[in-house]
Amino acid sequence: MAILVTGGLGYVGSHAVKLLVDRGRQVVSLDDLSYGHVGAASGSEVVIGDMGDARLLRRIFAKYPIDAVMHFAAFADVGESMQDPHKYYVNNISKSLVLIEQMLAAGVKRMIFSSSAAVFGEPKDIPIPEDHPTEPTNPYGRSKLMLEEMLGEYDQAYGLKYMSLRYFNAAGADPSGTIGEDHTPEHHLIPIVLDVALGKRESVSIFGTDWPTPDHTCIRDYIHVTDLAEAHLLALEALEAGAPSAVYNMGNGNGYSVKEVISAAQEVTGRKIKAVPAPRRPGDPARLVASSEKIKRELDWPPSYPELRTIIETAWLWHSTHPNGFGD
Repeated sequence: MAILVTGGLGYVGSHAVKLLVDRGRQVVSLDDLSYGHVGAASGSEVVIGDMGDARLLRRIFAKYPIDAVMHFAAFADVGESMQDPHKYYVNNISKSLVLIEQMLAAGVKRMIFSSSAAVFGEPKDIPIPEDHPTEPTNPYGRSKLMLEEMLGEYDQAYGLKYMSLRYFNAAGADPSGTIGEDHTPEHHLIPIVLDVALGKRESVSIFGTDWPTPDHTCIRDYIHVTDLAEAHLLALEALEAGAPSAVYNMGNGNGYSVKEVISAAQEVTGRKIKAVPAPRRPGDPARLVASSEKIKRELDWPPSYPELRTIIETAWLWHSTHPNGFGD
């Protein structure tokens, strides 16, 4: 049977695709190339198009023996979601519902959903457990929470089984150095910091230096993208074995501040990285660190790259050998 991966040519999706292909799975990557790259296909079947195109989806489900969907396709810039919430609700909610409608019409009732720790908003407990109150502070996080809640209702009403994996800062690159992060524009901290090290940017902005944290910069949980891909495959295998729907937080349980990331990147690259203070961004919480004890316990998920330095080393291998990304 085949796996349909929406956003399969994007950052996290492409790493899941590579892992699936490496494990002998048939994979169909659906991507509209708004953030994806054909060079990230890793041997999967590629379909260029919009996940909200019902006619295209009907053709895909008719042509390929799709048995499950990994759903990565989403807009994910917190700041942009504050400025243009409509864009996020149309793409992350409306188009996802078209996808789910066509799944059910084709008899496909397994989904692995790429969610986010942004569903929690400003956390009251660190590290964040799965049953922590969900009070998102921006439309991006709200769109992820809305779809999680819809999936729960679709499970009850239509038997659509799902695993929702909540993570915040995917980082790093495949250890082979063959695929990695390539966004235009780039809004993730680690690749921006490494662009400064490469001389592609003059400096990195620190959005807020007055946060209630030890060094007064935001703290985030960075999880290696390959570890995330492994978690998606384990979740898929659990559903295939008859496991019930579930929600899992994805994190290392350790948070790193913006200043700590910059310092670690300077050590890895051996280059000075200029940082410039900037105003806070609306919708940003001070700390987001997710517990992953539940998925370790229930799915036996083993993070292979938990250290910040290792994460940055794999990212540096990709960025330093592919300064122009995939070049497409």
